[in-house]
Amino acid sequence: MAAEPDSHPAAPRRRVPGAPGHGSAAQTSDVEVRRSARRRRTVSAYREGDRTVVLIPARMSAAEEKRWVALMLDKLAAQESRRALGDDALAARAQELSERYLGGRAVPERVRWVTNQNTRWGSCTPAERSIRLSHRLQGMPEYVVDYVLLHELAHLLAPDHGPRFWALLEGYPRTERARGYLEGVVAAARLPHPPGAGADAGQDGGPATSAPSDGPSPDGRTDEPRYGDCH
Repeated sequence: MAAEPDSHPAAPRRRVPGAPGHGSAAQTSDVEVRRSARRRRTVSAYREGDRTVVLIPARMSAAEEKRWVALMLDKLAAQESRRALGDDALAARAQELSERYLGGRAVPERVRWVTNQNTRWGSCTPAERSIRLSHRLQGMPEYVVDYVLLHELAHLLAPDHGPRFWALLEGYPRTERARGYLEGVVAAARLPHPPGAGADAGQDGGPATSAPSDGPSPDGRTDEPRYGDCH
């Protein structure tokens, strides 16, 4: 997602209680509008606890602000709805893989997609029995996503990357192919982008969305992803 520098420290901030005329559950929290003189074209929004923060250019009129706040609240709500459905499907797939390749012994408490893992494909916290997969895997071949998910499931049984861990993955027939695919993605990310082509890598952090207010203004950034991080 395109991103511009955060609001200037002295930028005006205004709290808007709720969002009149927009009654979805995701839009009933307070909204804080932050204007920035350095923000020229894009409007961004993200959740901060029970509050929604909307970042807009300082030059916007009150009418434009109202329209863009409503639009960004709708975008966030739709994004969160898609993410919830995706998490359910991911959890179901994790259960299938555990039963098929790990004898059903790896039972996570939570499996979800996240948008703040731009330098890793997946991560696992055994103490919480939670697994997170990077949204950058979405759209990749199913066997690749399955490998990363199975990799993290195996960490619930073997936290490190020792012999026992790799023995758990021996039953998955496409391990080497999936690893090769991911290595190719990483190698391609290191190549220079063609003139005028920006890499829209997004921001580390919680659920967020952004849109150009009167034209694109992307920042190009690429990260080298990893997978199998466990803590």
